[in-house]
Amino acid sequence: MLSVSIESIGIAAPGLNGWKESTKVLNGTKDYCPTPLEKYKPSLLPPNERRRATELVRMAFRVCEDAFAQRPDENAAQYATVFASSGGDYPIIDQICRSLCEPERLVSPTRFHNSVHNSAAGYWSIAVGGQRASTSLSAHDASFAAGLLEAMTYCQLEQQPCLLAVYDICPPEPLQAKRTIPVEFGTALLLKPTATEQSLATIRLQGFCNNDITPLASPPLEALRQQNPAACSLTLLTCIAQQKSSTVIFENGFQNIALEVTL
Repeated sequence: MLSVSIESIGIAAPGLNGWKESTKVLNGTKDYCPTPLEKYKPSLLPPNERRRATELVRMAFRVCEDAFAQRPDENAAQYATVFASSGGDYPIIDQICRSLCEPERLVSPTRFHNSVHNSAAGYWSIAVGGQRASTSLSAHDASFAAGLLEAMTYCQLEQQPCLLAVYDICPPEPLQAKRTIPVEFGTALLLKPTATEQSLATIRLQGFCNNDITPLASPPLEALRQQNPAACSLTLLTCIAQQKSSTVIFENGFQNIALEVTL
């Protein structure tokens, strides 16, 4: 049966700025207040790449750097990576579409470079010197579950650690009217094939099912979960923050997945 351990967590959303601070909100000891995130400056990116990095890439770095900041003993270059976003870089898509509507139809090479779905993975590989396997995927609203399954499978089959990053930012208008994501959200998980003394939890795939998706007990956090595909992760993260073993159901396209969380 597919099973991995979670060694560390990164998270970023309005009112959830970093795992250490967010655990107080997720375990109910602090009220949720959706304070907007400040612009993030990735610490691992060289200056040239940092200047070119888009808001989507900065979100990916924010959660990945948060996860590794809690485990400074881990070498990021030794981790395979899975990056998942429901639709990629919406602001860049908007900018390129606007350029193509102009008479000159000139597309900036930097914007084209940032438009590919694996741009965040590329920046990350440059930043950490990573040469391990890397996958970038999209599964619309099921992107968190799809990314998690991909990362768990790699971790188990290859017996190697894997970094999973799932993130989406708000599309600008007029895209927002057709693809409504009103709030930004990102999370990153450091996964290992077997548990260690520092493991936060072990997760095991129970299987596919048609059961309803697990909601959150907190109304404001449940509202956040429904506003961004990456925020589906909140049911898992809340179990860990509350130190509560449970079974959670995630959306996964035609059939949902059931995941057993053991603390």
